[in-house]
Amino acid sequence: MVFYVTTDVSDARVAQEKQANFAPRLADALPRGPQRPGQPSSVDKVYAVTNFKQASVFASAPQPMGHLNRDKAYSPLWRMVTVTWAAGCEPRTLTSEEQVLAAAEAGSVRLDSTDMVLNCPIVHRGAKGGLEGVSIVGQAR
Repeated sequence: MVFYVTTDVSDARVAQEKQANFAPRLADALPRGPQRPGQPSSVDKVYAVTNFKQASVFASAPQPMGHLNRDKAYSPLWRMVTVTWAAGCEPRTLTSEEQVLAAAEAGSVRLDSTDMVLNCPIVHRGAKGGLEGVSIVGQAR
């Protein structure tokens, strides 16, 4: 489980829904043209389920939190990939990118990459800790 702050979104409607800043220039962080495997990018993937209520699934997270992070894939900029459960499939909570990709490979979900970029820095990782000075109070939703 990760805790994050959505500060900016490149899509006006989603920025309003998330009560974040509308920042259309974030979309400029996306690579131009078809993306090749292994092509460097400042944007990672966040998976948002469209037809089942669950938390977003982030492809990477700082490990450990803070200046000692060793996960070179982590970026606070995320390209939204929508996840839609197929008709006739029993939705279930997906908790990792591996589970999302396995469900897609099995035909249980459809993945649609968008041109939407969100600035959502991860500030805490539950029992694994958070940034110095960050504490989570109350219940996660």
